[in-house]
Amino acid sequence: MGITRSFFIALSNNRLLNSGAKKWGFQLGAAKVVAGTDIPDMMASVRELNEDGISATIDRLGEFVTSREEATQAKNEIIQTAEAITEAGVDAHLSVKLTQIGLDIDKQFCLENIREIAAEAEQRSIYINLDMENYEHLQPTLDILHTLRKEFDSVGTVIQAYLFRSEQDLDALQDVRLRLVKGAYQESEQVAYQSPEEVDANFLKLIKLRLDQPVFTSIATHDHHIINAAIDHIKEQGIPKDRFEFQMLYGFRTDLLKELSEEYQVTSYVPFGKDWYGYFMRRLAERPQNIQLVLKGALSKS
Repeated sequence: MGITRSFFIALSNNRLLNSGAKKWGFQLGAAKVVAGTDIPDMMASVRELNEDGISATIDRLGEFVTSREEATQAKNEIIQTAEAITEAGVDAHLSVKLTQIGLDIDKQFCLENIREIAAEAEQRSIYINLDMENYEHLQPTLDILHTLRKEFDSVGTVIQAYLFRSEQDLDALQDVRLRLVKGAYQESEQVAYQSPEEVDANFLKLIKLRLDQPVFTSIATHDHHIINAAIDHIKEQGIPKDRFEFQMLYGFRTDLLKELSEEYQVTSYVPFGKDWYGYFMRRLAERPQNIQLVLKGALSKS
């Protein structure tokens, strides 16, 4: 994966820098890829996306949550975000990381928090995506998903193509709305493909397997080679356009997303909040091009 990826992944896991970043405010070009530090700023960005025919999935950022107080605050802000979606009448849904609402503190406590969020979202007809984190949190996230699915229909999760077990997980989640991604964490060779070529091959394989199933799928990538291959499969198989969407991160390849929106459903992954640092570092780790893009944006504002 290269020293650059390892370097930025290591930075993303640095609790001291993460804590400091909350006090700094946006730095290093983060404002280009994080849609504000509060709900009003974020909602303004979502409205702009909607005006361009782009839906949004909103992520209230939060990492290294170690207290019940922090987790409860995160839960309340996510519920406030659901309320804001309804009040503004925007086309958007929620993405939630379970660690920010207590997964590392107590699994039952986390379940109670996400259940409360899911109940609020269901009342408002808002879909919830359980974001997938590192391998350590994979099975606990799936366990909570299966429990939630007994009560709520409009909840799904993410499959990461770099993991060996992803095809098996895909098969087990045939009736669940999913987002397919390459994967943004650094995992060991015991559980994950290490070369970009292997990850890409598995990603495309999973996309084709999933698109052949009659359930909604988000294809989340900035890689135009993968997107073009997916479109070829969609056209060859006559897959209905209401069964999938293309999804990209806020601030990245916006022109390509707008171009795709002329023919397909598209969504932007919109992160917001003061806890931007870890998310930002992982975005830099994913692709060397991201570093150039962000630096260019930062310099243009300086």
